[in-house]
Amino acid sequence: MIERKRDGGTLSPEEWSALVAEYTAGEFPIIRSRRCSWRCSCAGWTGRKLAALTDAMLASGDRLSFDALGDGPRIDKHSTGGVGDKVSLVLGPLVAACGVAVPMMSGRGLGHTGGTLDKLEAIPGFRTNLSLAEAKAQVQKLGCALIGQTAEIAPADRKLYALRDVTATVESIPLISASIMSKKLAEGLNGLVLDVKNGSGAFLPEVERGLELAKTMIALGEDRGCPTVALITAMDRPLGRACGNVLETEEAILALRGEGPPDLLEVTYALGVEMLIQGGIEKNTKKARKKLETAIESGLAAEKFEQIIEAQGGNPKSVEDPSVLPQALAVEVYAARARGSCSASSRAPSVARSSRSAAAAAPSTISSTRRSASSSP
Repeated sequence: MIERKRDGGTLSPEEWSALVAEYTAGEFPIIRSRRCSWRCSCAGWTGRKLAALTDAMLASGDRLSFDALGDGPRIDKHSTGGVGDKVSLVLGPLVAACGVAVPMMSGRGLGHTGGTLDKLEAIPGFRTNLSLAEAKAQVQKLGCALIGQTAEIAPADRKLYALRDVTATVESIPLISASIMSKKLAEGLNGLVLDVKNGSGAFLPEVERGLELAKTMIALGEDRGCPTVALITAMDRPLGRACGNVLETEEAILALRGEGPPDLLEVTYALGVEMLIQGGIEKNTKKARKKLETAIESGLAAEKFEQIIEAQGGNPKSVEDPSVLPQALAVEVYAARARGSCSASSRAPSVARSSRSAAAAAPSTISSTRRSASSSP
């Protein structure tokens, strides 16, 4: 199979399944697996080939199911990560407070980007290592669980990621797409919103590569019955004002209380709007945005976060009083020597979002056979 890949040939879906199953079971020698990973990342990927790999990774583990929720909306969000990106901590409780079930599976820090799990664990006692059974019960009760990938979900992804790390194939877009989508599809979703970061602080800083990643993941989701929308958001500067696990958690709490920085709230609302529309809670952007704003203004979003924290073993008082969070033993203030200025427009996130109308395609269009996207400031 490796020789066939070397020579530009293809593997059948059955061969991909066998390959992933053997490697997950530890029956594939490491030297051959490294060579295979490199060959797979360098060879041209067709939609059929990538679909086969994604399906094989998905089939390597268990999936969440929510029979008690019936046909109710189950929507998650995934971000490619960036400096100061604490959106998930705000978005999960906020959207759940609006009536959408959010089984949010997140990751840890990767390179220079912070991890949602690390930030959540800054809350004293907070558990992110829920089992699938615990996560399912919590989503059905509270409408949201904020968890990490368990050993039950796509175990092939864990092993293949370690392999990509030692074969310099972490940034392979087909392999990134299969990794992300195999985990998200295992959550039993009926909708997914992607936040693809663009700019100098992003994992993939080039806009062309970000768009390619977005299109690839949209196609994988749509073809598996999970409507998928991608937004391109700015990461050429930090998001919000805080960087660091405890500080970002505190800023997320302030955002849920309506006191967050404008750029953080703008990205959160943009993603939340798509989640509410996908879930059928609202039918247009204006009404969806208003519902999200009302959930924050009324205190429902902050209350939902309190419930989630308490359910996952954390101290819910941290929402009312963020000083409950760990505090630095030493603090030093460095004051700017002169005043600076920044125009409002330069701070606003640049978002390319799904368009539900026949809008003219822009240079940064995201598209699939079912969707098109146009740029908006």
